[in-house]
Amino acid sequence: MPRTSPAKPALHGTATQPRRARLMNREQAAAFIAAIAQHNPTPETELLYTDPFSLLVAVVMSAQTTDAAVNKVTPALFAAAPTPAAMAALGAEGVGQHIRRIGLWQAKAKNVAALSQKLVDEHGGEVPQDRAALEALPGVGRKTANVVLNVVFGQATMAVDTHIFRLGNRTGLAPGRTTRAVEDGLVKRCPPALLRDAHHWLILHGRYICKARRPECWRCQAAALCNYKDKVAAP
Repeated sequence: MPRTSPAKPALHGTATQPRRARLMNREQAAAFIAAIAQHNPTPETELLYTDPFSLLVAVVMSAQTTDAAVNKVTPALFAAAPTPAAMAALGAEGVGQHIRRIGLWQAKAKNVAALSQKLVDEHGGEVPQDRAALEALPGVGRKTANVVLNVVFGQATMAVDTHIFRLGNRTGLAPGRTTRAVEDGLVKRCPPALLRDAHHWLILHGRYICKARRPECWRCQAAALCNYKDKVAAP
């Protein structure tokens, strides 16, 4: 049999093993966040929602799926079931009929139906503003709870998705082996006044500029502050 050469490691890291840079100091970290904020003073989530419940469902749907894909299926779902009671009445099968185009749709349909029923049974049909209560809902982990607390309840939380995990490690902003380590590092190093919006600044920066396969460093407003050694200087 012909020999196969081992796969070359990804130059700029992978989702689970991003490249790590030297840790920024506090002043450098604050300047980095301020720099990427300059062209987006009022950042917002790209998920479509109208209230805390629709955001909660949309974030649960977005696990391992792009926001754009989620936004294609949720309008029809929310039209059919705009409240927790209506969503619970649809059940997993009914929810599934609306979301078959996104990844892991069977598990997500089951979780959305179950969390909706739990909202009705235990919270009067309202989305709780408490982290522990949110994380007790089916399909809701720390990242989802952080997004809901941040976006609709105005809390200064840091939800670490794959983009922020990569960015925290690659730039040196908050290197860590786990999402919680990166979250704690970002909360510690981000100026309190910028923390709530920093969640969105970092996600959008990782999604559109500091990309996984090839960071577009030539477009980065904070390139001079970044500790990544293998910057891509030109397209």
